[in-house]
Amino acid sequence: MFLTDDELTELTGKRYNSVRARVLRSIGIEHKIRPDGSIAVLRAHVESVFGVKTAKREPPAWEPDWSKRK
Repeated sequence: MFLTDDELTELTGKRYNSVRARVLRSIGIEHKIRPDGSIAVLRAHVESVFGVKTAKREPPAWEPDWSKRK
């Protein structure tokens, strides 16, 4: 659901959260700063900003087993 610390480093190219937040703002990525100072970024938001299409899961086809009718 959220990017990992390594993924944030890869996305921003930075290791310090204060600098990461500045980079995220500059590239239009919504994020929240947690009380401990870490950054929370939704993976789905990053994928939508960068145009990654996620495959929608089709519900499994279900049909009753008519062979067991009485």
